Amino acid sequence: MKNNFFALCAAILMAVASFSVMADGENKRLNDLTEPTLLSESENAQISKKLDDISEKHGMDIVILAVDSTEEGLSVEEDATERYESMGFGDDGVMLYLSMEHGDWYILTCGFGITAITDAGIEYISEKFTDDLSDKNFAKAFDTFVSQTDEFIAQAKTGKPYGAGNMPKKPYNIILCIPVSVGIGFFASLIINNKWRSKLYSVSRKTKASNYVKPGSLVIDASRDFFLYKKIDRSERSDKGDDGSTTHTSSSGKTYGGGGGKF
Repeated sequence: MKNNFFALCAAILMAVASFSVMADGENKRLNDLTEPTLLSESENAQISKKLDDISEKHGMDIVILAVDSTEEGLSVEEDATERYESMGFGDDGVMLYLSMEHGDWYILTCGFGITAITDAGIEYISEKFTDDLSDKNFAKAFDTFVSQTDEFIAQAKTGKPYGAGNMPKKPYNIILCIPVSVGIGFFASLIINNKWRSKLYSVSRKTKASNYVKPGSLVIDASRDFFLYKKIDRSERSDKGDDGSTTHTSSSGKTYGGGGGKF
């Protein structure tokens, strides 16, 4: 009887442990499901920690998912969306999805992620990491994605999210720019001054237009003004702003934004 009791307890403990491991796996923010994996153990640990830190900082789920191929019958967008939901992440999130078979990348957004990273933002961020993806420098590409996402979310929380006409500006190196600007200005002025001096002739100032008219060459008996025509150009103003996000609806009815391409 006692043996049966202990066996039952052991079975329950194993089931609980198995469920915990499965739950942890489902909620990992870095999911490299490729064979072979894209990252080393140390790179995986580093990127995972950064994803967790940024996610907790903003109260969102920032996720990276890499798979060998999309599910059969699904588009990249559909597969990314279905996988995000099946892994149980929150209503506010941003996920970088990679499908290695055909070199597809996709940035999926939901909730506040749609506000923070618009279509223009997706294009801007992707330009920062797609070259590294092509060069198989996945650790650097993932790190760049997380850093850029952090910056875009932080900016959106100020009430002025980055958009088509309001992207992050590159740091201004004033120490380098001052001597370069002075040098360009000096040589440009030197060239222009020498060019003008080479064309300088002795001239005298004339203050009246009559000095330039040959006597008797211009006779005006009468003058009138005639209205010829009026031209007005009209162009339609689009109601859709440049800073919006293209959205789609998942099978569960939830709204997502996103965009992708090839690497």
